[in-house]
Amino acid sequence: MRTVKQQHQAVSAPIADLVTYRALPTPAVEHLDPFLFLNHHGPQRYAPHNRGLPFGPHPHRGFETVTFILAGDIMHQDSGGHQSIIGAGGIQWMTAGSGLIHSEVSSPEFKQTGGDLEILQLWVNLPAKDKMVAPRYIGLQQDEIPVVSQDEGRVLIHAVSGQWAGTAGAVQPLTAMNLATIDFKAGGQVRLPIPAAHTVFFYTIRGTLRVNGQQTEARKLTEFNYDGDELLIEALTDAVLLLGHAAPFREPILAYGPFVMNTEDEIRQAYQDYQAGKFGTWHG
Repeated sequence: MRTVKQQHQAVSAPIADLVTYRALPTPAVEHLDPFLFLNHHGPQRYAPHNRGLPFGPHPHRGFETVTFILAGDIMHQDSGGHQSIIGAGGIQWMTAGSGLIHSEVSSPEFKQTGGDLEILQLWVNLPAKDKMVAPRYIGLQQDEIPVVSQDEGRVLIHAVSGQWAGTAGAVQPLTAMNLATIDFKAGGQVRLPIPAAHTVFFYTIRGTLRVNGQQTEARKLTEFNYDGDELLIEALTDAVLLLGHAAPFREPILAYGPFVMNTEDEIRQAYQDYQAGKFGTWHG
């Protein structure tokens, strides 16, 4: 059984009128290689005739964004020509790679009618050899993501990528990246094998859980040591968990604004390429 190293409380980091908690990076933890960043937006309720999400066109290079829509929706558009509106229970997986411009805003319908909104956005690194791959985008609705039922239905694993109890996730990523959201009913438990060499990303979205004997609750990121190959997760209340694991790249990480590269020269090049229009044309 892997031991818990530390727990990190997400910090309040509101963006305009959007309630946001940042779980990574915080003063206590910079990154959990290859996991770079997590923003937890909401939960909050938007009134009718709202302005929706504030994420207009902006560039990225050198990593991937994985967005989990728990309530509300996101309308995605990017300079690669991809467009979609993904609703509650769906995900968006965008490989920024060599660079693109994208926007993440609420649909016209959500802005008109309002409603509940809760969204998590995770940034996962790309290894140096893949940082300049061609960008890609995958948008999946809830019914396109396999669900693995455990403990007589008290634990439901939404398999986004990788392998979960013998079921392949919906996305086949460039690197071996395992990601899932897990819904627990109070009293539900699940035992998951995870290679000891992998970094675990364990963020409790809501509820109270116990993992390998340690209690944790909503908006806490649990950091583990690399000393065991199993997690036993027990739900003390109804709960929702974002769980990931992957082998660390052990490469230099240089994050500057919307770019994550390995060297300062590569960051400078990213800004030059963006200003030179090499991230594609925005048709907003």
